[in-house]
Amino acid sequence: MIRPPAIIRHCLLPALLLFATAAAAQSPERLPAPVASALKAAGVPPAAVALLVQDVDSRLPRTSFNAGQPMNPASVMKLVTTFAGLELLGPAYTWKTEAWAAGPLKDGVLEGDLVLKGGGDPKLGLEQFWLLLRQLREKGLREIRGDLLLDRGYFAAEGHDPARFDNAPLRPYNVGPDALLVNFKSIRLDFLPDAEGKRPAVHGEPALPQIDLVNLLKPAGGPCPAAWHEDLRMDAVAAGATTRLILTGSYPHACGERSRHVAVLDPVDYAGDLFRLLWRELDGRFDGAVREGSAPAAARLLARAESPTLAEVVRDINKLSNNVMARQLFLTLGAEAAGPPARAAEAVGAIRAWLARRELRMPELAIENGAGLSRSDRISAESLGRLLQAAWESPLMPEFIASLPLAGIDGTMRKRMNGSGAAGRAHVKTGYLEGVRALAGYVLDRRGRQVIVVFMANHPNALAAKAAADALLECAYERNC
Repeated sequence: MIRPPAIIRHCLLPALLLFATAAAAQSPERLPAPVASALKAAGVPPAAVALLVQDVDSRLPRTSFNAGQPMNPASVMKLVTTFAGLELLGPAYTWKTEAWAAGPLKDGVLEGDLVLKGGGDPKLGLEQFWLLLRQLREKGLREIRGDLLLDRGYFAAEGHDPARFDNAPLRPYNVGPDALLVNFKSIRLDFLPDAEGKRPAVHGEPALPQIDLVNLLKPAGGPCPAAWHEDLRMDAVAAGATTRLILTGSYPHACGERSRHVAVLDPVDYAGDLFRLLWRELDGRFDGAVREGSAPAAARLLARAESPTLAEVVRDINKLSNNVMARQLFLTLGAEAAGPPARAAEAVGAIRAWLARRELRMPELAIENGAGLSRSDRISAESLGRLLQAAWESPLMPEFIASLPLAGIDGTMRKRMNGSGAAGRAHVKTGYLEGVRALAGYVLDRRGRQVIVVFMANHPNALAAKAAADALLECAYERNC
């Protein structure tokens, strides 16, 4: 055999490698057999699905299908928001909620207004709010002779409609972002069946004076269904200065004690009513009005509450898929980048600028609120794959991956992949809406290599595609796809 000269061989080798790479990149896409079978059983056509499987240290996917197609990712969009948050704000970032005295404080009496200034804290719960008020009492404040001013100016008021997404305005996941969002403005309803088969009791916590709880529930026999709350109906009706929360339907005695959260009041009414309740419990006195406002230049800082770190907040956002906290983080990115008051446009701008600096091209990206609770959000499996690869190479990789649900262990993946080889080895964010099923994250395969996995289905039958998403995780673990 005649061998070509060395110089020709050196020229041919790169060309052959480029040809092989191009051929691999242009090879026909196909769905892994277990995934295709599960999709067929779910009634989801291949054209409605996008997926990608890629080793974290590779620039080419092992398997891809419709990977460049823009899709609705549902809550998987939180991966963009949380990774951007970690890199732009830092894992030690905290939110502040402050109390300012707009007047002289003497002998425990504030002759003027008390201003509560919100800083967008996503996790300002009942305990944290109580501790803030407790600080005021420790500073000697006993009586407020002015009004309570709520400063919500860190975020812009954009007229959030809690019924817009799915016509369920009382569900806490539909609560809009707010710079002074206390306890997700929610109330926990505790249901207690009566031993004699009479009407079950219902208690609200916190028991806000502005809410009139009207219990018209009927007791029911039989077993407790998995969806025990399906026969409950909750309606909020304005009744003068109060809001009447009317409960109708039935409650099975076999369900025992259960709880359900509702969001009834607007943020100002909720924060003001809760302040009055807790201040009274702390033996404080306040007879003024509650209104929106800001601290004058001469106001004095009295107390400050600090949130958990962003690294901890991101775990709640991703593990539990908390939409409200994701929205708070999203707007915080806008406020930190462009200054308050932050709107969605500033938050989107901050994320796009960050992606550009990271050289992560996502021309198809459409992000509405950072939580994925949107019909207009779009991203491709290819873009999610590159985002996950960038996160893997980031110094903040441990914080980011630790925030993702662990298959068969916790979060939204707690009850999935049990008995599978991928259980305990897949850190993945899930997402679903009506017509959307998605999943993206990392799998430690059976050979000990980390693999990026992305799955999205957009179709009326998409919710039935969970088995197909799980099949993709399993074949990524087995290295069969």
